[in-house]
Amino acid sequence: MLLRFAPMVYGPTLLFALGEGAVIPLIPVIAARLGADVPMAALVASALVVGQLCGNLPAGWAVARIGERLTMTIAGCVALLGVAGLVFAPALGVFAASILLIGFCAAAFGLARHSFMTTRVPLEFRARALSLLGGTFRLGMFLGPFIAAGLLSLLGEESAAMWFFGACLAATVLLVLLGPDPERQIPITRPPTDAAARADTSVEDTGEPVTGAIPTAARAADTPRAGVFRTMWRFRGVLSRLGLAAASLSAVRSARQVVLPLWGVSIGLDAQTIALVVGVSGAIDFALFYASGQVMDRFGRLWAALPAMLLMGAGFIALALTHDAVEAAMWFGMFGAVLGVGNGLSSGILLTLGADVAPKADPAPFLGSWRTLTDAGGALAPLLVSGVAALSSLAIATGAMGVVGLLGAAAFVRWVPRFVPRQR
Repeated sequence: MLLRFAPMVYGPTLLFALGEGAVIPLIPVIAARLGADVPMAALVASALVVGQLCGNLPAGWAVARIGERLTMTIAGCVALLGVAGLVFAPALGVFAASILLIGFCAAAFGLARHSFMTTRVPLEFRARALSLLGGTFRLGMFLGPFIAAGLLSLLGEESAAMWFFGACLAATVLLVLLGPDPERQIPITRPPTDAAARADTSVEDTGEPVTGAIPTAARAADTPRAGVFRTMWRFRGVLSRLGLAAASLSAVRSARQVVLPLWGVSIGLDAQTIALVVGVSGAIDFALFYASGQVMDRFGRLWAALPAMLLMGAGFIALALTHDAVEAAMWFGMFGAVLGVGNGLSSGILLTLGADVAPKADPAPFLGSWRTLTDAGGALAPLLVSGVAALSSLAIATGAMGVVGLLGAAAFVRWVPRFVPRQR
């Protein structure tokens, strides 16, 4: 069954991620060449995340109105304009605007795939399908920088990576347009489960226990579509509870990418050693992505979310205690691996939980809100680390992210059984 999604979901995802992964490492370099200092280059690089944050809600509206396939096509074409802006940018402002536009399109592209999988993947292997989607994206982001390095060594121009991104986007658009229409090939799946009924748009979610008769998803299909903001209000209970737990997971994940390189610098390691530790952590993370889906489908969502949060939370706190230790480098490598295991076990959990609690008749507006929350958590984490480190120390900032992880674990224990009960 999962092979049916390869040409329409996994293939475009890999292409988009390969191109994006090739460009991301070069953004600060090109920004500096256009006249940015270090803080400004970092701000330009953050435009990608800002674009994703700003794009989630409009993307939810677009997918609900024109469908997943057309949204992906438009997003790919508009992103091509962004790539052209990167290549020919005459000034830093145009370059930053192009990065922002690409982030906006990445949000639309990602939400369209998420919505498609939510409505068409049967519940019994939903987590594996979405974990594979997350793993495909991680593979592209992992290989992209190596492709960029190869192109730079061969051609000696940063624009080569931009052109490669453009070629990936063109191939993505052609694959989406010329491939089999997934919206016609694979029917919408609406299992008549309690969780589906609880998440249906015809029921207002206040966060209170549900009593009495619950309308089925089939009845919800006949009701008019709710707008993005109406959907946010209707599902304010799950978004303010389970959504915030998901945002904490996203924050801890993002903090790992910031803390590990900074920690290596702080304890005096050379760049090669830091890159090795970060690379091993990333390799462990990638190796576990499908195992995470297996665990969620077989044992339940909490069995992936809770160990992941406990490992990352405890790993950050333990790492924070080793800064001045005699074997600080050894502890750095060990806890880098622990964080990689925790991150790998959480692969696909945010996509899966979002799909589980989304209204089955029209999930896109809800998923726009869900992804905005999770992206916001990931965007705020580096700011939290840098702010706390500036006021105190990197060790305290690292410990603070560990506390966020443990609080997130407690939130998952509280809210996952309530909003995503076991179906078998």
